[in-house]
Amino acid sequence: MIEVTPTIALEEGEIEMVPIRASGPGGQNVNKVSSAVQLRFDAAGSPSLPDPVKARLPAIAGSRMTKEGVIVITAQVYRDQERNRADAIARLVDLIRRAAYRPPPRRPTRPTLASKRRRLDTKTKHARTKSLRGKPPAD
Repeated sequence: MIEVTPTIALEEGEIEMVPIRASGPGGQNVNKVSSAVQLRFDAAGSPSLPDPVKARLPAIAGSRMTKEGVIVITAQVYRDQERNRADAIARLVDLIRRAAYRPPPRRPTRPTLASKRRRLDTKTKHARTKSLRGKPPAD
């Protein structure tokens, strides 16, 4: 079990990790060792995630989530596979933890009378400045 929050825990069987070859510089080591890890987690079909978290997750995951609701994370920062595995899981946990946070509801407010006056005064001054930039009237 991977604990995300006190109320949310993921089964390790829900997470699929595939070793892949890392891209970028690294000499021969990159060409012969599959040290990078691609993590796949089916968030849409996961029984561990509550519905509100599933609803907020696509906005937070962005391009890391496919249309089918699968989160794909590629970890290739480290040279050894175990550290990349831990990094991928940590990034997934952070993503779900941010989706688990429920933002407070927005309370609509109205601008104060003073702020309305300040805005209109600024607009008037700006309009006056711009009108003075024009050509002088012909005599």
